[in-house]
Amino acid sequence: MSAEPVTRDVASPRAMARTLALFYVAGGSTAVLAVGGGSDQPGRRWLVAGIGLLAVGVGAGILRWDVVPPRVVQGGLVTVGSCLIGTVVVLSPDAATAVICASISAFVGVIACFFADRRVAVAHVATVVGVTTSALLLRGDASAVAAAALAVVVSTLASVTRALVLRASDAGSDSLTGLANRRAFDEALGEHVRRPDVPLSAALLDLDHFKQINDTDGHEAGDHLLRRVAGSWRPALPAGALLARHGGDEFALLLPGLDGPDALALVRRLCALVPGVGVSAGVAQRCPGDSAAQLMRRADLALYRVKAAGRGSAALHSDACPEASPSR
Repeated sequence: MSAEPVTRDVASPRAMARTLALFYVAGGSTAVLAVGGGSDQPGRRWLVAGIGLLAVGVGAGILRWDVVPPRVVQGGLVTVGSCLIGTVVVLSPDAATAVICASISAFVGVIACFFADRRVAVAHVATVVGVTTSALLLRGDASAVAAAALAVVVSTLASVTRALVLRASDAGSDSLTGLANRRAFDEALGEHVRRPDVPLSAALLDLDHFKQINDTDGHEAGDHLLRRVAGSWRPALPAGALLARHGGDEFALLLPGLDGPDALALVRRLCALVPGVGVSAGVAQRCPGDSAAQLMRRADLALYRVKAAGRGSAALHSDACPEASPSR
């Protein structure tokens, strides 16, 4: 049985961070509004409002400075959010405020299913439902029916979010090979181009005489060859690399962390993994100030030169990068 696709193919780390930050801001604002304007138990109201403002500050800071925490840190922030919700539920000055604050747990269910894999998402949802319902029941003034209803609502929202995320994941993959498709590749390329401090290379790989295979042996044979190539290349990729079917018999490879010569060496190793299949490849290293289109244009130019020279090899775009303008 194939594994469930992970959501890292759906959303970039920056998109995940921004979504998490927005939920922190929304959840914190809800807590502040829920206790505003009341006079009963002012001490508790101030504590809940303070926790809400802290959450707003964390979310606003991530948005303001475009912070992109590692995936494990983002998961930790989801867990912390669950604990904060349980705390404000217990500290709420009355049952109505407690139920309003408990409803923030829906945010945790949605965000967990947005970017975590299935097991982690289930763990996050179970945690926030358990913490929130326990906090409501421990208060003594909130009904068990309200706690149970909230658990059903949060679990249902999480399930629906998961289904939508998996559908979006399918939209970013090629149905024939299981690789990323052009849309997913372009999104990942745009994300990596915005990191000028990390080396980046890209490659375009074409199967030689693929049209002849389709015309002679049929499209089924061509599809089998595409799946074979994808299955041979995928396990040989380094961590962080992205292989996509760019269209037809063309594959695109994104190699963050590799400079041009290392990327060329890797592409040549990939080509050797499919004996009997001719592959032409063009490789390019990002130059300072490159856009995504400029990087891929140089890879395409290198591929064109390989084809013009007789196909069946890989080459690095060797034209010098334009000198970067001096800083002022």
